[in-house]
Amino acid sequence: MSVQLRKINEQVMVITGATSGIGLTTARMAAEQCAKLVLAARSADALDQLASELRRTGTQVATVAADVGNPADVERIGHAAMERFGRIDTWVNNAGISIFGRNEDVSLEDMQRLFDTNYWGVVHGSLEAVKHMKSRGGGAIINLGSELSDHSIPLQGIYAASKHAVKAFTDSLRVELEKDKAPIAVTLIKPAAVDTMFVAHAKNYLDKEPTLPPPVYAPELVATSILYAAQHPRRDVFVGGAAKALSAGNFALPALLDKYLRATMFKQQQTNIPSAANRRDALHGPDPQHELRERQGISDHVIETCPYTALSLRKGKVMGALLGAGALFAAWKFAGRPGMRTWSANRLRQAL
Repeated sequence: MSVQLRKINEQVMVITGATSGIGLTTARMAAEQCAKLVLAARSADALDQLASELRRTGTQVATVAADVGNPADVERIGHAAMERFGRIDTWVNNAGISIFGRNEDVSLEDMQRLFDTNYWGVVHGSLEAVKHMKSRGGGAIINLGSELSDHSIPLQGIYAASKHAVKAFTDSLRVELEKDKAPIAVTLIKPAAVDTMFVAHAKNYLDKEPTLPPPVYAPELVATSILYAAQHPRRDVFVGGAAKALSAGNFALPALLDKYLRATMFKQQQTNIPSAANRRDALHGPDPQHELRERQGISDHVIETCPYTALSLRKGKVMGALLGAGALFAAWKFAGRPGMRTWSANRLRQAL
């Protein structure tokens, strides 16, 4: 059935992981467009500061200090939204964390904690949203996956596994709701590398400080895609042409992609800076030092615009498929040239 979604200025929007990175950028952009906001994160202090900032511009805001890995906390988010605003139009499951390290080095405790946030947080949030939306006119559930929802990379294996799981859950939930003719749109957002506090928040098992491989995109591109999907039902949204090309490459040329990852991803995810023994992270609790920041500044060149994503949103499935095929063909031609077995990772990814 056709799902009708409200304009942002008419919406009540829940955003988890709202005090940093993509969540923070989305909250500020939604506030600029006059949405009513229910913001959730683990740090009550950071939420209070953000709410005060947004209220000064006239935004109506409710906040909930919550750990999305705890279903009772997520239920409190839904209750706060209903008590304050009487409905939920869009629920954005954004909270997430990563771990850098070889799979054999990462503790099971840390792996499980990551899944509590990245996977179970999405499950808890999605089911809470469905509970309220089904009986109150529907809405949009927007889950943050990753370009790693469709393929994996070394040194972030458990993060990629969680994003694979998010994709599987999101896809199954969408079909079940469609079968029920529930007026709920379910979207999976799959960004490429984004300049947020992602690296600063991640737990690190490497000897060197981690980083993200290029190309690195601006968080505003992801936030814009989220707000678009909140108003226009979309199944999947790739943010960044590199995300679409690597997904297509994994489908059509998996062995070649494996060679590319083996040749580039170990070096491209590490800096030359030794990792401090007392390095802080946000895996098991909030990191006050890095709250209320949208960007870390991890790249000298952050891509601020993405024609691929803009066109794919507005032109629909056919254009998105054609653009993805074009990116894949360009990558195949580039990798197939004589002497390109030792090509630069930067040049290839920038070409996408």
